[in-house]
Formats: sequence, structure tokens, C-alpha cells
Amino acid sequence: MRRTLVALALGLIVASPAYAADVFGLWKTENQNAIVEVSPCGDSACGKIVWLAEPNRADGSAKLDQNNPDAALQSRPICGLPMIGDFTNEGDEWTGGFIYDPESGDTYKSKMRLTSEGNLYVRGYVGIPLLGKSQVWTSVADNQGGC
Repeated sequence: MRRTLVALALGLIVASPAYAADVFGLWKTENQNAIVEVSPCGDSACGKIVWLAEPNRADGSAKLDQNNPDAALQSRPICGLPMIGDFTNEGDEWTGGFIYDPESGDTYKSKMRLTSEGNLYVRGYVGIPLLGKSQVWTSVADNQGGC
């Protein structure tokens, strides 16, 4: 009986990281304008923009993070930009993270989880999750050539 309990406990411990890792990969945003690569960052999850539908401005130069409230960051390209971070795994949900919106320059608290369809449900909010907006991102096989 004791061996069975130990084996069961070890199985749960070993299985947990695999489930947690399911959010890692390439995700196309709901508006289809970007692909975000979610990867492990130590014990947390983070993500950066690796593809943009329109990576350049009309003059051919790269789109920049011009709406960032920090003037020192306004000259960095949006492609490659850290967009999400600081998520910790809470079983079936990743919480305590942030999501950055380069279109507005705003950063929100965020949480995310896999849906039963295999998509990534992402919610950004101010204060509490009730005061926010959700998106469903779809998994993609590659970054479509990058930025």
C-alpha cells in the first residue's frame, strides 16, 4: 500500500511539469496580427513577439514601440518585443503575469490557460480579472518566417 502511494505521488510530480509546459510554443493572437512565442523563464513563463503581419511602417522601416510610456524603450522594434511574462503555474492556469499591448503602450495583469480545444485563453485586466478583456490564441506550427 505504501509503495503504491509513493508511486502515485511520484507520478503526479513527474506529470505536473509536462502539463504546465503545454502553454509553451507558438501562438497566433486572436486578431491574427502577431505570433507570440511562449517559453519557460526559470520557474515562470514569458513570451515575445516573433512574427507580425505588418512588421514595417509605410516607409519600410521596422515598427517601433513608440507608444511605450518609457521614452527610453520607444526606439525598440516591436518584433522581438517581450509581450508577456512573470506567469507562475497554478495547476491548470498560469497566473500572476503581465501582458503588454504595444498598440497602446499599456501593461496589464494577466492570466492564461489552455482551453479544451487546445487554444490559449489569455486574459488581461486592471485590478481584478473581472475588469478585463480576453483573447483566444491559436497554436501554430512555425513562426511563418519570423520578423
